[in-house]
Amino acid sequence: MTVQKQQTKRPLRADTERTVRAILEAAERVLAANPAATMEQLAQAAGVARTTVHRRFATREALLDELTGWAARQFAGAVDAARPDAAPPLVALYQVTANVLRVKTDWSFAMNRPVGDTHPEAARIHAEVRATCVRLFRRAQEAGLLRPDIDLDWTRRVYYALIHEAAKEGAGGGDADALATRVVDTLLRGTGVPGGLAGA
Repeated sequence: MTVQKQQTKRPLRADTERTVRAILEAAERVLAANPAATMEQLAQAAGVARTTVHRRFATREALLDELTGWAARQFAGAVDAARPDAAPPLVALYQVTANVLRVKTDWSFAMNRPVGDTHPEAARIHAEVRATCVRLFRRAQEAGLLRPDIDLDWTRRVYYALIHEAAKEGAGGGDADALATRVVDTLLRGTGVPGGLAGA
Protein backbone atom coordinates (compact mmCIF):
# COMPACT_ATOMS: atom_id res chain seq x y z
CA MET A 1 0.00 0.00 0.00
CA THR A 2 1.38 3.39 -0.94
CA VAL A 3 1.12 6.58 1.03
CA GLN A 4 -2.02 8.42 -0.02
CA LYS A 5 -2.91 12.05 0.49
CA GLN A 6 -5.82 12.30 2.90
CA GLN A 7 -8.75 14.18 1.38
CA THR A 8 -10.09 16.07 4.37
CA LYS A 9 -10.97 19.39 2.73
CA ARG A 10 -12.92 20.53 -0.27
CA PRO A 11 -10.66 21.16 -3.29
CA LEU A 12 -9.64 24.80 -3.62
CA ARG A 13 -10.36 26.87 -6.73
CA ALA A 14 -7.32 27.10 -9.00
CA ASP A 15 -6.66 30.78 -8.24
CA THR A 16 -7.11 30.23 -4.51
CA GLU A 17 -4.80 27.22 -4.63
CA ARG A 18 -2.12 29.29 -6.39
CA THR A 19 -2.42 31.99 -3.72
CA VAL A 20 -2.19 29.47 -0.89
CA ARG A 21 0.83 27.81 -2.48
CA ALA A 22 2.54 31.18 -2.95
CA ILE A 23 1.94 31.98 0.73
CA LEU A 24 3.25 28.60 1.88
CA GLU A 25 6.34 28.75 -0.34
CA ALA A 26 7.10 32.27 0.87
CA ALA A 27 6.53 31.21 4.49
CA GLU A 28 8.99 28.33 4.08
CA ARG A 29 11.68 30.61 2.64
CA VAL A 30 11.24 33.34 5.24
CA LEU A 31 10.80 31.09 8.28
CA ALA A 32 13.84 28.98 7.33
CA ALA A 33 15.89 32.16 7.66
CA ASN A 34 13.90 33.75 10.52
CA PRO A 35 11.56 31.47 12.50
CA ALA A 36 10.16 34.51 14.33
CA ALA A 37 8.97 36.25 11.15
CA THR A 38 5.58 37.97 11.41
CA MET A 39 2.49 37.40 9.30
CA GLU A 40 3.13 40.78 7.69
CA GLN A 41 6.63 39.72 6.66
CA LEU A 42 5.24 36.47 5.24
CA ALA A 43 2.61 38.38 3.28
CA GLN A 44 5.24 40.73 1.86
CA ALA A 45 7.40 37.79 0.79
CA ALA A 46 4.38 36.16 -0.90
CA GLY A 47 3.50 39.39 -2.70
CA VAL A 48 0.00 39.57 -1.20
CA ALA A 49 -1.77 41.80 1.29
CA ARG A 50 -1.71 40.84 4.96
CA THR A 51 -5.53 40.62 4.83
CA THR A 52 -5.19 37.95 2.14
CA VAL A 53 -2.99 35.84 4.42
CA HIS A 54 -5.43 36.29 7.31
CA ARG A 55 -8.35 35.35 5.06
CA ARG A 56 -6.66 32.04 4.26
CA PHE A 57 -5.13 31.46 7.72
CA ALA A 58 -6.86 32.92 10.77
CA THR A 59 -3.72 32.73 12.91
CA ARG A 60 0.01 32.29 12.51
CA GLU A 61 -0.31 28.83 14.08
CA ALA A 62 -2.93 27.87 11.48
CA LEU A 63 -0.50 28.86 8.73
CA LEU A 64 2.29 26.83 10.36
CA ASP A 65 -0.01 23.82 10.67
CA GLU A 66 -0.92 24.01 6.99
CA LEU A 67 2.76 24.43 6.09
CA THR A 68 3.58 21.30 8.08
CA GLY A 69 0.78 19.35 6.40
CA TRP A 70 1.78 20.61 2.96
CA ALA A 71 5.39 19.55 3.45
CA ALA A 72 4.31 16.13 4.75
CA ARG A 73 2.18 15.61 1.64
CA GLN A 74 5.14 16.58 -0.59
CA PHE A 75 7.21 14.06 1.40
CA ALA A 76 4.66 11.31 0.84
CA GLY A 77 4.39 12.15 -2.86
CA ALA A 78 8.18 12.04 -3.23
CA VAL A 79 8.31 8.56 -1.70
CA ASP A 80 5.38 7.28 -3.79
CA ALA A 81 6.91 8.66 -7.00
CA ALA A 82 9.90 6.34 -6.50
CA ARG A 83 7.60 3.25 -6.64
CA PRO A 84 9.20 1.73 -3.52
CA ASP A 85 7.00 -1.38 -3.59
CA ALA A 86 7.42 -2.10 -7.31
CA ALA A 87 10.74 -0.81 -8.68
CA PRO A 88 13.88 -2.97 -8.25
CA PRO A 89 15.05 -2.40 -4.66
CA LEU A 90 18.33 -0.66 -5.53
CA VAL A 91 16.61 1.64 -8.04
CA ALA A 92 13.83 2.40 -5.56
CA LEU A 93 16.27 3.07 -2.72
CA TYR A 94 18.25 5.54 -4.82
CA GLN A 95 15.14 7.28 -6.17
CA VAL A 96 13.44 7.53 -2.78
CA THR A 97 16.63 9.03 -1.38
CA ALA A 98 17.00 11.63 -4.15
CA ASN A 99 13.31 12.57 -4.04
CA VAL A 100 13.24 12.90 -0.25
CA LEU A 101 16.42 14.99 -0.24
CA ARG A 102 14.78 17.46 -2.61
CA VAL A 103 11.75 17.79 -0.34
CA LYS A 104 13.83 18.09 2.82
CA THR A 105 15.98 20.75 1.15
CA ASP A 106 13.05 22.74 -0.28
CA TRP A 107 10.90 22.44 2.86
CA SER A 108 13.55 22.30 5.60
CA PHE A 109 11.70 24.51 8.10
CA ALA A 110 8.41 22.63 7.78
CA MET A 111 10.02 19.18 7.67
CA ASN A 112 11.89 19.84 10.92
CA ARG A 113 8.79 20.86 12.88
CA PRO A 114 7.58 18.30 15.49
CA VAL A 115 4.51 16.43 14.23
CA GLY A 116 3.32 14.38 17.23
CA ASP A 117 -0.19 14.88 18.61
CA THR A 118 -0.25 18.48 17.40
CA HIS A 119 -0.59 17.47 13.74
CA PRO A 120 -2.31 14.07 13.31
CA GLU A 121 -2.24 14.15 9.49
CA ALA A 122 1.51 14.76 9.31
CA ALA A 123 2.13 12.15 12.03
CA ARG A 124 0.07 9.61 10.06
CA ILE A 125 1.95 10.36 6.85
CA HIS A 126 5.35 10.02 8.53
CA ALA A 127 4.26 6.71 10.08
CA GLU A 128 3.18 5.42 6.66
CA VAL A 129 6.49 6.49 5.14
CA ARG A 130 8.35 4.63 7.92
CA ALA A 131 6.34 1.50 7.10
CA THR A 132 7.13 1.93 3.40
CA CYS A 133 10.82 2.31 4.24
CA VAL A 134 10.80 -0.93 6.26
CA ARG A 135 9.14 -2.78 3.37
CA LEU A 136 11.74 -1.41 0.95
CA PHE A 137 14.58 -2.46 3.25
CA ARG A 138 13.05 -5.92 3.60
CA ARG A 139 12.94 -6.19 -0.21
CA ALA A 140 16.56 -5.01 -0.36
CA GLN A 141 17.49 -7.67 2.18
CA GLU A 142 15.72 -10.37 0.19
CA ALA A 143 17.54 -9.19 -2.96
CA GLY A 144 20.91 -9.55 -1.21
CA LEU A 145 21.65 -5.82 -0.94
CA LEU A 146 21.57 -5.96 2.87
CA ARG A 147 23.01 -8.70 5.08
CA PRO A 148 20.47 -11.35 6.10
CA ASP A 149 21.29 -10.84 9.79
CA ILE A 150 21.01 -7.02 9.76
CA ASP A 151 18.63 -5.26 12.16
CA LEU A 152 16.25 -3.50 9.78
CA ASP A 153 15.01 -0.97 12.33
CA TRP A 154 18.59 0.05 13.15
CA THR A 155 19.36 0.22 9.43
CA ARG A 156 16.35 2.48 8.86
CA ARG A 157 17.46 4.83 11.65
CA VAL A 158 21.00 4.99 10.25
CA TYR A 159 19.54 5.71 6.81
CA TYR A 160 17.42 8.54 8.24
CA ALA A 161 20.51 10.00 9.93
CA LEU A 162 22.42 9.88 6.63
CA ILE A 163 19.56 11.64 4.85
CA HIS A 164 19.44 14.27 7.60
CA GLU A 165 23.14 15.04 7.15
CA ALA A 166 22.86 15.03 3.35
CA ALA A 167 19.88 17.41 3.51
CA LYS A 168 21.95 19.88 5.54
CA GLU A 169 24.61 19.76 2.83
CA GLY A 170 21.92 20.07 0.15
CA ALA A 171 20.64 23.25 1.80
CA GLY A 172 24.00 24.78 0.94
CA GLY A 173 23.51 24.02 -2.74
CA GLY A 174 24.54 20.36 -2.93
CA ASP A 175 23.21 18.29 -5.83
CA ALA A 176 20.43 15.92 -4.69
CA ASP A 177 21.41 13.15 -7.10
CA ALA A 178 25.05 13.22 -6.04
CA LEU A 179 24.06 13.32 -2.37
CA ALA A 180 21.65 10.41 -2.87
CA THR A 181 24.45 8.37 -4.41
CA ARG A 182 26.66 9.15 -1.41
CA VAL A 183 23.91 8.19 1.06
CA VAL A 184 23.11 4.88 -0.66
CA ASP A 185 26.79 4.04 -1.12
CA THR A 186 27.50 4.73 2.57
CA LEU A 187 24.45 2.71 3.65
CA LEU A 188 25.25 -0.33 1.52
CA ARG A 189 29.06 -0.32 1.65
CA GLY A 190 29.91 1.60 4.81
CA THR A 191 33.19 3.42 5.20
CA GLY A 192 35.50 0.64 6.35
CA VAL A 193 37.98 -1.33 4.29
CA PRO A 194 36.69 -4.81 3.32
CA GLY A 195 38.15 -7.35 5.73
CA GLY A 196 39.33 -4.52 7.99
CA LEU A 197 38.15 -6.20 11.19
CA ALA A 198 40.02 -9.38 10.31
CA GLY A 199 43.27 -7.45 10.26
CA ALA A 200 42.63 -5.60 13.52
